Amino acid sequence: MKFVVVSGGVISGIGKGVIASSTGLLFKTRGYKVSAIKIDPYMNIDAGTMSPLEHGEVFVLDDGGEVDLDLGNYERYLDVTLTRENNITTGKIYSHVIERERKGDYLGKTVQVVPHITNAIQDWIERVAKIPVDDSDEEPDVCIVELGGTVGDIESAPFVEALRQFQFRVGSENFALIHVSLVPVVNGEQKTKPTQVAVRDLRGLGLTPDIVACRCTQKLEASTCEKISMFCHVGPDQVLVVHDLSSIYHVPLLLDQQKIIQQLSKKLHLENLTPKESFVSKGTALWNDWKLLTSTHDRMFEGVNIVLVGKYTHLKDSYISVIKALEHSALRCQRKLTINWVEATDLEVDASETNRVNFHKAWHNVCSADGILVPGGFGSRGTEGMVAAAKWARENKVPYLGICLGLQIAVIEYARNVMGITDAQSEELVPEPPANPLVVFMPEVSKTHLGGTMRLGLRPTKFQANTEWSKLRQLYGGVDTVHERHRHRYEINPKYVLELEKAGLDFVGKDERGERMEILELKNHPYFVGTQYHPEYLSRVLEPSKPYLGFLAASSGILDAMLKK
Repeated sequence: MKFVVVSGGVISGIGKGVIASSTGLLFKTRGYKVSAIKIDPYMNIDAGTMSPLEHGEVFVLDDGGEVDLDLGNYERYLDVTLTRENNITTGKIYSHVIERERKGDYLGKTVQVVPHITNAIQDWIERVAKIPVDDSDEEPDVCIVELGGTVGDIESAPFVEALRQFQFRVGSENFALIHVSLVPVVNGEQKTKPTQVAVRDLRGLGLTPDIVACRCTQKLEASTCEKISMFCHVGPDQVLVVHDLSSIYHVPLLLDQQKIIQQLSKKLHLENLTPKESFVSKGTALWNDWKLLTSTHDRMFEGVNIVLVGKYTHLKDSYISVIKALEHSALRCQRKLTINWVEATDLEVDASETNRVNFHKAWHNVCSADGILVPGGFGSRGTEGMVAAAKWARENKVPYLGICLGLQIAVIEYARNVMGITDAQSEELVPEPPANPLVVFMPEVSKTHLGGTMRLGLRPTKFQANTEWSKLRQLYGGVDTVHERHRHRYEINPKYVLELEKAGLDFVGKDERGERMEILELKNHPYFVGTQYHPEYLSRVLEPSKPYLGFLAASSGILDAMLKK
């Protein structure tokens, strides 16, 4: 097993996840089987109870694990299926060690950070790295391990020490380190001192980078690279430049041009690890498809304008999987994607009194959009603005995609404005039980414990009889059942379903028991679809999510042609 660790210096959020994913992709194009692990040095057990505005999106896996958004990057780039075990947190490690201590596994010993916590981290990495993650069902050849945060933080200290020990446990020929650092540009001058200090601190902790990946807004000058090479104790060819690009899908090509795999091959002795011929062929095909995709991106001129009506729009990472699913679909449709962000509260009537500029700007964006997307979310804030956006999309035949909360919003809007149930509401959105609860709390979900208690993970959705007309079903290939990932506490009230369907709102997809509404669709509309599940979690760069693909195609005016194909 070869381990490639990706750490970060200077500041967080400089693209370690994309560089880690791109490196893994390049290994895969050479025929190697690749897995990935993300280390997050926070005390939470998982990301499930963390605010999207603080930490970004919570990504959900097949097994229901609520994890860091970077695991979404790994799955999208590497086309693998990870588990909750692939996300290590301080909370998980300490819980594991304390549980062992309570059982008496360390009987007579004083439990300490070194060696007990650091050993637990190493054991976890070594165990999880061997778990098959692709359809080959074989043990991976390479594991990419990303250390979250910034080296030097108090929180990451046990993990840095564990990795220092780990390089000797697995052997230097099986361990390589990529350190990602920021090179800021001040008054036109590229500053290397932050990178020098970051690498010095890393070396002081016992880890020596094999590659220094320099993030910068522009290409680095030769003198800058020479300076980093000299003061960071690496060869000139071990300094890689990752400057800003027109698309993150170009990053693998940029790293490949700088021969990152050849550099890692020297350290890891990859000549002793010969992949199967079938994997090499698949890897070559993957690389050709990837290069075709990026070249297509550069030649796209026709645009599509999507408005995203959300409640966490101040931090775009709150919707990172939604953005990626839209990008994947836009690439397939060969359209240049523009996302206009609308804070849902700005669409509400109250906003017209408090901030008329934002109100009119938000409605201008909605009214001029090619497609309207209402993604998931929690709480009542902004939901009346979402209802107004759904109403506009329905009445004006504008393609609409509602995800999770977005499906529930569409049902509430339809009940109010088509069926005349003017007080239709969701139990989530009002303090007192509503007279007409179109959306209700799921009976099996805990109301006292929030972490890991939602309806989570991969679950089946069955298309109902006589739904061959459904555009979404056709996009899925006419299948009877699809499997998608879920994350929700509320559902459509079964008591209103028959009434809704009689009024023309079709629930074309339901759960395996036929009790939960999974997909809604309007017949006489270019594309009006809501899904209770989150299809963005399974979208891949080369295989876009079908609900998003249909939405982008409808917004681009090419859905009918796509369905005929």
